[in-house]
Amino acid sequence: MLRSFLFTSESVSEGHPDKLADQISDAILDAFLAREPSAKVACETLVADNLVVIAGEFRTADPAIFTDIRDRAESIARQVLRDAGYRDADTGIDPDKCEVQVRFNHQSIQINKGIVHANGQLGAGDQGLMFGYACDETPDLMPYPIWLAHRLVQRQAALRKSGAMDWLRPDAKSQVTVRYEGQRVAGVHNVVISTQIARDLDPAWVAREVTREIIDPLLPLDMRTADFHVLVNPAGPFEIGGPNGDTGLTGRKIIVDTYGGACPHGGGAFSGKDPSKVDRSAAYMARYIAKNLVAAGLARRCLIQIAYAIGVAEPVSVMVDSEDTGIVPDARLEAAVRKVFRLTPSAIIEALELTRPVYRQTAAYGHFGRDDVDFTWERCDRGEELKSALI
Repeated sequence: MLRSFLFTSESVSEGHPDKLADQISDAILDAFLAREPSAKVACETLVADNLVVIAGEFRTADPAIFTDIRDRAESIARQVLRDAGYRDADTGIDPDKCEVQVRFNHQSIQINKGIVHANGQLGAGDQGLMFGYACDETPDLMPYPIWLAHRLVQRQAALRKSGAMDWLRPDAKSQVTVRYEGQRVAGVHNVVISTQIARDLDPAWVAREVTREIIDPLLPLDMRTADFHVLVNPAGPFEIGGPNGDTGLTGRKIIVDTYGGACPHGGGAFSGKDPSKVDRSAAYMARYIAKNLVAAGLARRCLIQIAYAIGVAEPVSVMVDSEDTGIVPDARLEAAVRKVFRLTPSAIIEALELTRPVYRQTAAYGHFGRDDVDFTWERCDRGEELKSALI
Protein backbone atom coordinates (compact mmCIF):
# COMPACT_ATOMS: atom_id res chain seq x y z
CA MET A 1 0.00 0.00 0.00
CA LEU A 2 1.32 3.42 -0.97
CA ARG A 3 2.16 5.74 1.88
CA SER A 4 0.29 9.07 1.88
CA PHE A 5 2.14 11.97 3.47
CA LEU A 6 2.60 15.75 3.42
CA PHE A 7 5.87 17.46 2.48
CA THR A 8 6.65 21.18 2.69
CA SER A 9 9.21 23.47 1.06
CA GLU A 10 9.75 27.22 1.23
CA SER A 11 11.25 29.99 -0.86
CA VAL A 12 12.08 33.64 -0.25
CA SER A 13 12.12 36.72 -2.49
CA GLU A 14 15.14 38.61 -3.74
CA GLY A 15 14.31 41.29 -1.17
CA HIS A 16 14.58 38.93 1.79
CA PRO A 17 17.56 39.99 3.95
CA ASP A 18 19.40 36.67 3.59
CA LYS A 19 18.98 36.79 -0.17
CA LEU A 20 20.19 40.39 -0.28
CA ALA A 21 23.37 39.16 1.42
CA ASP A 22 23.72 36.30 -1.07
CA GLN A 23 23.23 38.63 -4.04
CA ILE A 24 25.81 41.12 -2.79
CA SER A 25 28.36 38.35 -2.21
CA ASP A 26 27.76 36.90 -5.67
CA ALA A 27 27.83 40.34 -7.30
CA ILE A 28 31.29 40.81 -5.76
CA LEU A 29 32.30 37.37 -7.07
CA ASP A 30 31.08 38.27 -10.57
CA ALA A 31 33.06 41.51 -10.46
CA PHE A 32 36.26 39.57 -9.73
CA LEU A 33 35.60 36.88 -12.37
CA ALA A 34 34.79 39.48 -15.02
CA ARG A 35 38.29 40.89 -14.56
CA GLU A 36 40.19 37.67 -13.76
CA PRO A 37 38.41 34.33 -14.36
CA SER A 38 40.87 32.46 -12.11
CA ALA A 39 40.39 34.78 -9.12
CA LYS A 40 39.88 33.10 -5.77
CA VAL A 41 36.93 34.56 -3.86
CA ALA A 42 35.31 33.82 -0.50
CA CYS A 43 32.95 36.71 0.18
CA GLU A 44 30.51 37.06 3.07
CA THR A 45 27.89 39.77 3.60
CA LEU A 46 25.80 40.85 6.56
CA VAL A 47 22.88 43.23 6.21
CA ALA A 48 21.11 44.85 9.16
CA ASP A 49 19.17 47.99 9.93
CA ASN A 50 20.86 50.73 7.89
CA LEU A 51 24.06 48.65 7.63
CA VAL A 52 25.86 46.42 5.10
CA VAL A 53 29.14 44.68 5.99
CA ILE A 54 31.12 42.92 3.24
CA ALA A 55 34.14 40.82 4.20
CA GLY A 56 36.19 37.99 2.76
CA GLU A 57 39.42 36.53 1.47
CA PHE A 58 40.55 37.02 -2.12
CA ARG A 59 43.48 36.27 -4.42
CA THR A 60 44.18 37.78 -7.83
CA ALA A 61 47.27 37.46 -9.99
CA ASP A 62 47.02 41.19 -10.65
CA PRO A 63 47.01 43.12 -7.34
CA ALA A 64 45.35 46.09 -9.05
CA ILE A 65 42.19 44.03 -9.60
CA PHE A 66 41.93 43.28 -5.88
CA THR A 67 42.25 46.97 -5.10
CA ASP A 68 39.76 48.03 -7.77
CA ILE A 69 37.01 45.60 -6.69
CA ARG A 70 37.57 46.46 -3.05
CA ASP A 71 37.10 50.13 -3.88
CA ARG A 72 33.97 49.37 -5.94
CA ALA A 73 32.38 47.01 -3.41
CA GLU A 74 30.33 49.72 -1.74
CA SER A 75 28.73 50.85 -4.99
CA ILE A 76 28.05 47.23 -6.00
CA ALA A 77 26.23 46.61 -2.73
CA ARG A 78 24.14 49.75 -3.05
CA GLN A 79 23.10 48.76 -6.59
CA VAL A 80 21.97 45.32 -5.41
CA LEU A 81 19.75 46.99 -2.81
CA ARG A 82 18.23 49.26 -5.46
CA ASP A 83 17.66 46.39 -7.90
CA ALA A 84 15.82 44.43 -5.21
CA GLY A 85 13.38 47.33 -4.85
CA TYR A 86 14.59 49.15 -1.77
CA ARG A 87 14.25 52.92 -2.07
CA ASP A 88 14.43 54.35 1.44
CA ALA A 89 14.37 53.43 5.12
CA ASP A 90 10.58 53.09 5.05
CA THR A 91 10.75 50.25 2.50
CA GLY A 92 13.43 48.43 4.50
CA ILE A 93 16.81 50.04 3.84
CA ASP A 94 18.00 53.20 2.11
CA PRO A 95 20.52 52.21 -0.59
CA ASP A 96 21.93 55.74 -0.75
CA LYS A 97 22.22 56.54 2.94
CA CYS A 98 22.90 53.21 4.66
CA GLU A 99 26.37 52.54 6.06
CA VAL A 100 28.52 50.14 4.02
CA GLN A 101 31.66 48.65 5.56
CA VAL A 102 34.17 46.74 3.41
CA ARG A 103 36.73 44.42 5.00
CA PHE A 104 38.70 42.58 2.29
CA ASN A 105 41.69 40.35 3.09
CA HIS A 106 44.03 38.22 0.98
CA GLN A 107 43.60 34.46 0.69
CA SER A 108 45.90 32.42 2.89
CA ILE A 109 49.13 31.52 1.08
CA GLN A 110 49.02 28.07 2.68
CA ILE A 111 45.53 27.37 1.36
CA ASN A 112 46.51 28.52 -2.13
CA LYS A 113 49.63 26.36 -2.20
CA GLY A 114 47.70 23.40 -0.83
CA ILE A 115 45.06 23.32 -3.55
CA VAL A 116 47.07 24.25 -6.68
CA HIS A 117 49.19 21.28 -7.79
CA ALA A 118 52.56 21.65 -9.52
CA ASN A 119 50.99 20.75 -12.89
CA GLY A 120 48.40 23.49 -12.51
CA GLN A 121 45.64 21.01 -11.64
CA LEU A 122 43.31 22.17 -8.88
CA GLY A 123 42.78 20.12 -5.81
CA ALA A 124 39.51 20.54 -3.94
CA GLY A 125 39.36 23.91 -2.17
CA ASP A 126 38.10 22.19 0.97
CA GLN A 127 36.90 18.84 2.20
CA GLY A 128 33.19 18.23 2.04
CA LEU A 129 30.24 16.33 0.63
CA MET A 130 27.85 17.62 -2.00
CA PHE A 131 24.48 16.38 -3.22
CA GLY A 132 22.59 16.73 -6.47
CA TYR A 133 19.03 15.67 -7.17
CA ALA A 134 16.48 15.39 -9.95
CA CYS A 135 13.01 13.88 -10.26
CA ASP A 136 10.21 13.80 -12.82
CA GLU A 137 7.67 15.82 -10.80
CA THR A 138 8.06 19.01 -12.87
CA PRO A 139 9.25 19.99 -16.38
CA ASP A 140 12.50 21.25 -14.86
CA LEU A 141 13.01 17.91 -13.07
CA MET A 142 12.72 19.49 -9.64
CA PRO A 143 10.63 18.48 -6.61
CA TYR A 144 7.20 20.08 -6.97
CA PRO A 145 7.06 21.84 -3.55
CA ILE A 146 10.20 23.92 -4.05
CA TRP A 147 9.46 24.44 -7.75
CA LEU A 148 6.08 26.01 -6.95
CA ALA A 149 7.40 27.93 -3.92
CA HIS A 150 10.00 29.64 -6.11
CA ARG A 151 7.46 30.60 -8.73
CA LEU A 152 5.15 32.16 -6.18
CA VAL A 153 7.78 34.60 -4.94
CA GLN A 154 8.98 35.23 -8.48
CA ARG A 155 5.44 36.23 -9.42
CA GLN A 156 5.21 38.46 -6.35
CA ALA A 157 8.35 40.26 -7.52
CA ALA A 158 7.14 40.54 -11.11
CA LEU A 159 3.80 42.09 -10.09
CA ARG A 160 5.56 44.48 -7.72
CA LYS A 161 8.11 45.60 -10.29
CA SER A 162 5.55 46.02 -13.09
CA GLY A 163 3.42 48.26 -10.91
CA ALA A 164 0.41 45.94 -11.21
CA MET A 165 0.53 45.50 -7.41
CA ASP A 166 2.57 48.53 -6.39
CA TRP A 167 1.61 48.15 -2.75
CA LEU A 168 3.78 45.04 -2.48
CA ARG A 169 7.24 45.51 -1.01
CA PRO A 170 10.49 43.58 -1.69
CA ASP A 171 10.58 41.24 1.32
CA ALA A 172 8.49 38.06 0.93
CA LYS A 173 8.38 34.34 1.69
CA SER A 174 6.34 31.45 0.34
CA GLN A 175 5.68 27.94 1.62
CA VAL A 176 4.03 25.05 -0.18
CA THR A 177 2.76 21.81 1.36
CA VAL A 178 2.17 18.93 -1.06
CA ARG A 179 0.39 15.63 -0.48
CA TYR A 180 2.21 12.63 -1.90
CA GLU A 181 0.87 9.16 -2.61
CA GLY A 182 4.02 7.10 -2.61
CA GLN A 183 6.43 8.96 -4.91
CA ARG A 184 3.70 10.78 -6.84
CA VAL A 185 2.28 14.27 -6.24
CA ALA A 186 -1.40 13.94 -5.29
CA GLY A 187 -2.13 17.66 -4.84
CA VAL A 188 -1.28 20.82 -2.97
CA HIS A 189 -2.55 20.86 0.61
CA ASN A 190 -1.77 24.48 1.51
CA VAL A 191 0.09 27.60 0.42
CA VAL A 192 1.51 30.24 2.76
CA ILE A 193 2.60 33.66 1.53
CA SER A 194 4.04 36.30 3.82
CA THR A 195 4.66 39.48 1.89
CA GLN A 196 5.76 42.91 2.98
CA ILE A 197 3.13 45.52 2.05
CA ALA A 198 2.51 49.24 2.18
CA ARG A 199 1.14 50.60 5.45
CA ASP A 200 -2.51 50.73 6.49
CA LEU A 201 -3.96 48.19 4.05
CA ASP A 202 -6.94 46.03 4.95
CA PRO A 203 -5.62 42.50 5.72
CA ALA A 204 -8.68 40.78 4.22
CA TRP A 205 -8.28 42.74 0.98
CA VAL A 206 -4.55 41.89 0.88
CA ALA A 207 -5.34 38.20 1.30
CA ARG A 208 -7.90 38.25 -1.52
CA GLU A 209 -5.59 40.11 -3.89
CA VAL A 210 -2.58 37.90 -3.17
CA THR A 211 -4.70 34.79 -3.67
CA ARG A 212 -6.27 36.05 -6.89
CA GLU A 213 -3.17 37.55 -8.50
CA ILE A 214 -0.30 35.40 -7.22
CA ILE A 215 -1.59 31.98 -6.21
CA ASP A 216 -4.54 31.31 -8.54
CA PRO A 217 -2.61 31.84 -11.82
CA LEU A 218 0.07 29.35 -10.74
CA LEU A 219 -2.00 26.64 -9.08
CA PRO A 220 -4.78 25.01 -11.13
CA LEU A 221 -7.91 23.87 -9.31
CA ASP A 222 -7.23 20.24 -10.18
CA MET A 223 -3.89 20.44 -8.35
CA ARG A 224 -5.56 21.32 -5.03
CA THR A 225 -6.56 18.75 -2.46
CA ALA A 226 -10.11 18.72 -1.06
CA ASP A 227 -8.87 20.42 2.12
CA PHE A 228 -6.64 22.95 0.33
CA HIS A 229 -6.27 26.29 2.09
CA VAL A 230 -4.30 29.53 1.81
CA LEU A 231 -2.61 31.60 4.51
CA VAL A 232 -1.58 35.16 3.63
CA ASN A 233 0.43 37.12 6.21
CA PRO A 234 -0.76 34.78 8.98
CA ALA A 235 1.11 36.76 11.67
CA GLY A 236 -0.77 39.95 10.78
CA PRO A 237 0.24 43.09 8.83
CA PHE A 238 3.76 42.76 7.42
CA GLU A 239 4.82 46.38 6.96
CA ILE A 240 8.31 46.42 8.47
CA GLY A 241 10.56 44.32 6.26
CA GLY A 242 13.96 43.98 4.68
CA PRO A 243 17.05 44.67 6.79
CA ASN A 244 14.96 47.09 8.86
CA GLY A 245 12.97 44.09 10.08
CA ASP A 246 15.61 41.35 10.27
CA THR A 247 19.32 40.77 9.69
CA GLY A 248 20.56 38.82 6.70
CA LEU A 249 23.65 36.67 6.20
CA THR A 250 25.27 35.03 3.19
CA GLY A 251 24.62 31.30 3.03
CA ARG A 252 21.71 31.10 5.45
CA LYS A 253 19.16 29.82 2.91
CA ILE A 254 20.90 26.69 1.64
CA ILE A 255 17.72 24.59 1.53
CA VAL A 256 15.91 27.32 -0.42
CA ASP A 257 18.93 27.39 -2.75
CA THR A 258 18.77 23.66 -3.49
CA TYR A 259 15.85 21.19 -3.34
CA GLY A 260 13.62 22.41 -0.55
CA GLY A 261 14.67 19.60 1.79
CA ALA A 262 13.63 16.83 -0.62
CA CYS A 263 17.13 15.35 -0.41
CA PRO A 264 20.14 15.63 1.94
CA HIS A 265 22.38 18.69 1.95
CA GLY A 266 26.12 18.54 2.54
CA GLY A 267 26.07 21.70 4.62
CA GLY A 268 28.14 24.03 2.45
CA ALA A 269 26.66 27.27 1.16
CA PHE A 270 27.16 28.49 -2.40
CA SER A 271 27.06 32.27 -2.64
CA GLY A 272 30.25 34.30 -2.56
CA LYS A 273 32.45 31.31 -3.45
CA ASP A 274 34.46 30.95 -6.66
CA PRO A 275 34.20 27.56 -8.44
CA SER A 276 37.44 26.19 -7.01
CA LYS A 277 35.33 25.68 -3.88
CA VAL A 278 33.69 22.29 -4.41
CA ASP A 279 30.89 23.31 -2.04
CA ARG A 280 29.59 25.13 -5.09
CA SER A 281 31.06 23.58 -8.23
CA ALA A 282 30.61 19.94 -7.22
CA ALA A 283 27.02 20.61 -6.13
CA TYR A 284 26.37 22.01 -9.60
CA MET A 285 27.99 18.96 -11.17
CA ALA A 286 25.95 16.62 -8.98
CA ARG A 287 22.76 18.31 -10.17
CA TYR A 288 23.98 18.09 -13.79
CA ILE A 289 24.57 14.36 -13.43
CA ALA A 290 21.27 13.67 -11.69
CA LYS A 291 19.28 15.72 -14.19
CA ASN A 292 20.85 13.99 -17.17
CA LEU A 293 20.14 10.56 -15.71
CA VAL A 294 16.48 11.42 -15.19
CA ALA A 295 16.11 13.29 -18.49
CA ALA A 296 17.54 10.26 -20.31
CA GLY A 297 14.88 8.01 -18.77
CA LEU A 298 17.43 6.00 -16.80
CA ALA A 299 15.63 6.78 -13.53
CA ARG A 300 12.59 8.76 -12.42
CA ARG A 301 14.37 10.07 -9.33
CA CYS A 302 18.08 10.32 -8.70
CA LEU A 303 20.30 11.41 -5.82
CA ILE A 304 24.03 11.96 -6.36
CA GLN A 305 26.63 12.40 -3.64
CA ILE A 306 30.23 13.45 -4.34
CA ALA A 307 32.84 13.94 -1.58
CA TYR A 308 36.33 15.45 -1.58
CA ALA A 309 39.42 15.92 0.58
CA ILE A 310 41.09 19.34 0.59
CA GLY A 311 43.93 19.57 -1.90
CA VAL A 312 43.03 16.27 -3.61
CA ALA A 313 41.70 16.45 -7.16
CA GLU A 314 39.78 13.18 -7.48
CA PRO A 315 36.70 12.71 -5.29
CA VAL A 316 37.03 10.31 -2.37
CA SER A 317 33.57 8.90 -3.11
CA VAL A 318 30.75 9.00 -5.66
CA MET A 319 27.29 7.58 -4.98
CA VAL A 320 24.19 7.16 -7.15
CA ASP A 321 20.80 6.39 -5.56
CA SER A 322 17.84 6.08 -7.93
CA GLU A 323 15.41 5.50 -5.05
CA ASP A 324 14.38 2.21 -6.67
CA THR A 325 13.34 3.94 -9.90
CA GLY A 326 16.36 3.10 -12.07
CA ILE A 327 16.04 0.92 -15.16
CA VAL A 328 19.22 -0.88 -14.09
CA PRO A 329 20.81 -1.40 -10.65
CA ASP A 330 22.37 1.69 -9.08
CA ALA A 331 25.84 0.13 -9.25
CA ARG A 332 25.58 0.17 -13.06
CA LEU A 333 24.35 3.76 -13.10
CA GLU A 334 27.26 4.71 -10.86
CA ALA A 335 29.75 3.00 -13.17
CA ALA A 336 28.27 4.87 -16.13
CA VAL A 337 28.55 8.18 -14.28
CA ARG A 338 32.19 7.56 -13.49
CA LYS A 339 32.83 6.70 -17.15
CA VAL A 340 31.07 9.74 -18.64
CA PHE A 341 31.84 12.53 -16.16
CA ARG A 342 35.24 13.79 -15.04
CA LEU A 343 34.91 14.95 -11.46
CA THR A 344 38.12 16.80 -10.61
CA PRO A 345 37.58 20.49 -9.77
CA SER A 346 39.41 21.56 -12.93
CA ALA A 347 37.31 19.26 -15.12
CA ILE A 348 34.07 20.44 -13.50
CA ILE A 349 34.99 24.09 -13.99
CA GLU A 350 35.82 23.45 -17.64
CA ALA A 351 32.78 21.31 -18.43
CA LEU A 352 30.27 23.71 -16.84
CA GLU A 353 32.10 26.92 -17.85
CA LEU A 354 32.13 28.06 -14.25
CA THR A 355 34.59 30.93 -14.59
CA ARG A 356 31.92 33.09 -16.26
CA PRO A 357 30.42 35.89 -14.10
CA VAL A 358 26.92 34.38 -13.88
CA TYR A 359 26.56 33.96 -10.15
CA ARG A 360 24.45 36.88 -9.07
CA GLN A 361 21.61 35.32 -11.09
CA THR A 362 21.81 32.20 -8.93
CA ALA A 363 21.42 34.12 -5.66
CA ALA A 364 17.61 34.37 -5.70
CA TYR A 365 14.89 31.87 -6.63
CA GLY A 366 17.16 28.83 -6.50
CA HIS A 367 20.30 27.58 -8.18
CA PHE A 368 18.46 24.69 -9.84
CA GLY A 369 15.34 24.16 -11.94
CA ARG A 370 15.39 27.66 -13.39
CA ASP A 371 13.62 28.23 -16.72
CA ASP A 372 14.36 31.97 -16.76
CA VAL A 373 18.16 31.69 -17.13
CA ASP A 374 20.60 29.44 -18.97
CA PHE A 375 22.72 27.70 -16.36
CA THR A 376 25.09 25.13 -17.86
CA TRP A 377 24.44 22.62 -15.08
CA GLU A 378 20.74 22.58 -16.05
CA ARG A 379 21.40 21.33 -19.57
CA CYS A 380 20.31 17.81 -20.57
CA ASP A 381 23.02 16.98 -23.08
CA ARG A 382 24.77 13.85 -21.77
CA GLY A 383 21.95 11.32 -21.88
CA GLU A 384 23.14 9.41 -24.94
CA GLU A 385 26.62 9.08 -23.48
CA LEU A 386 25.15 7.69 -20.29
CA LYS A 387 23.03 5.20 -22.20
CA SER A 388 26.04 4.07 -24.24
CA ALA A 389 28.07 3.65 -21.06
CA LEU A 390 25.50 1.13 -19.81
CA ILE A 391 25.92 -1.16 -22.82
